[in-house]
This record gives sequence, structure tokens and C-alpha cells, in this order.
Amino acid sequence: MAEDKPMSESEQQQLLKLRDRIDAIDADIGRLISERAQCAQDVAEVKKAHSDGDIVYYRPEREAQVLRKAMDRNKGPLDDEEMARLFREIMSACLALEQPIKVAFLGPEGTFTEQAALKHFGHSAVSIPMSAIDEVFREVEAGAANYGVVPVENSTEGVVNHTLDNFMDSGLKICGEVELRIHQHLMVSDITKTENITRIYSHSQSLAQCRKWLDAHYPNAERIAVNSNAEAAKRVKGEWNAAAIAGEMAADRYDLKKLAEKIEDQPDNSTRFLIIGTEEVPPSGCDKSSVVIAMHNEPGALHNLLEPFHRHNVDLTRVETRPSRSGNWNYVFFIDFEGHITDDNIAAAMKEIGEKASDIKVLGAYPKAVL
Repeated sequence: MAEDKPMSESEQQQLLKLRDRIDAIDADIGRLISERAQCAQDVAEVKKAHSDGDIVYYRPEREAQVLRKAMDRNKGPLDDEEMARLFREIMSACLALEQPIKVAFLGPEGTFTEQAALKHFGHSAVSIPMSAIDEVFREVEAGAANYGVVPVENSTEGVVNHTLDNFMDSGLKICGEVELRIHQHLMVSDITKTENITRIYSHSQSLAQCRKWLDAHYPNAERIAVNSNAEAAKRVKGEWNAAAIAGEMAADRYDLKKLAEKIEDQPDNSTRFLIIGTEEVPPSGCDKSSVVIAMHNEPGALHNLLEPFHRHNVDLTRVETRPSRSGNWNYVFFIDFEGHITDDNIAAAMKEIGEKASDIKVLGAYPKAVL
């Protein structure tokens, strides 16, 4: 193996100058972060002095605007997503000085939903794992958590119906969204005999997302669906003939070895998560809105629903149909579209639809996913 070439005196001097420059920049960064943190504390004091009730510290629309500006200003060499991630963590730490945010998520620890929660709120938020989607809703409704994070759709396997069904009876609002690239890995524990794997644990959606890879590499292994990928990771810790399919966070959390990486059938596999809370979010300048609409069961109902959106130039991004709980063969439509519910063209379209619909429920207007 070749040895490193010794540096000349001039090269050593150049390196020392660069290190001194880095030290000076680090000092400036530390000072400015402290100044920002002090401003956050000052904001909290102003809010307390002028509030007669509950104080809202976290403003989704404001955070989205800050992240977008950070990305717009970025000239590299860090990419926009990395720059936004750094600013997210700074904001998370500063917000914790005002009031730590409690975030319920579909657990247990190590799930993709926890990863989405950390991506959106940063590591200074207090994350609370829940065992089911409806428990996340209840935790936020009860005030035990400020916000919740739940999966709503996957690019490969489609919508998460259980999340949509919870909105039917809940008064919570959608306050934001997170898009997460999903990479699935085959994992084993230190006791696994890799040549004798006869069962593979994972969430049903993850098993479906890796169907072709499993058919090719483990056609005879039993595929066992469990409540979450994190639960799958925990199970293989005690089984010598089992493996799990889960994400990077589960491997780190449960000390598992990745036997095969990125085994998802679709390389652009991603999942969208919703942030749920109690307050309505003002416009951020780049927003989405979600509604659920019940139409009368009559000929042309779908046309009557969609035509005003088209005429008022509202860009629909998703339309899902779910059975209504009011009677057999009645359906409701979950619709996402570009823009804020208060935009003039959207308000005009919703007014027309309201004259034809049997019921309309605005689930929320919120900033589009920044990262």
C-alpha cells in the first residue's frame, strides 16, 4: 500500500491558514446561532405579553418561508436539501427554548413515520410513539401532543385508507406534509444464520414494495406482516432463522446488520406523511389544501364535483373515493389541490360545489413539503 507523500512546508502553512479560517467561521456561526436563539426567546416574551389565552409558538407557514429562503439563497457547494436540513435543526433548537413541541407519531421507535417527524420538526422536538394511527389522532385531540404525524400515501402501494377514515370523525386539521424517500433494507441480527432464513418480517406495505426482489432472492421464505417495520426489526433479535425489512433508522435503533440494501422494487419509492394539529394555518405563499366532499347519489355527481375546479383553474393533485358511513353505496371524495383554501379562485370553486354537495369538510390548508 502506497504511503502518503509528506507535505512540504508551504503546503503545511496553507493547511494551517485554512484551518484558522475554519475556526474563525465556526466562531461566527456559533455567535450568530446564539443571537438567533436569543431572538427566539424574545419572540416568546412578546407573545406572552400580548396573549390572553393559549400561545402558538410553532408557525408552520413561517418555518416553510424560512426554509424556502435558505434554499433560494444557497449558492453551494451544499445542495438545497442539506442546507434546509441544517436550518431545520437550528429552528428546532431555537423553538425548544420557547416551548418544546410534543409530536405523536405512528410507532414504535425506528419507523419511517418517526423519520418523517424528525425531518419535519427536527431532533429537538419531543417525539411520542403510538401503536396505531387512531391513537395518534386521539393523542393530539386530547392535548397530550401538539402535533401528530401519520402516513397518507405511498407512490407504489397507494393511499393509507386508515388515515383517511380517521379524518371522517376528527376535528383535527392538516398543518403540513412531509415527503420521504423510502429505502427498504433486509436486516439480520447477530444470531441470524443467514444461509437458513425461512421467514421475513415487515409491514404489509413494505413487503408489497419489495415483492419482486423477494420473489427473486427468497422465494421460499415465509413473509409475515406485522404492525410496523420497527416491530419486525425487534422480532429478529431473538430468532436465528428470521430477517426483517425496514429502514435505516430501525437498523441503527435495534443494532441490526444490513444483509441487502435498497431492495424496493421501485427506485423512486416515496411516502407522503401528514402533520395533524388543532389550528388553521395561514397562507405561506406555496400551499396545498385538502377537503372531503360528500355528493348526492345521482347521475353526474362526479362531473358536478370536478367541473368547478376545472373552470376556476384549480390544480387537483389527488382524488380518492371512500365509502360513506351514512348509507350503503354512498361515497365521499378526498381531494388535494394546489393553493390555499382562502385563494380567490379556490373560494369561488368551493362556493359552487357547496351548492351541489351534501357536505363539505375542509381538512386543512398547509405549506407544501419543502424538502
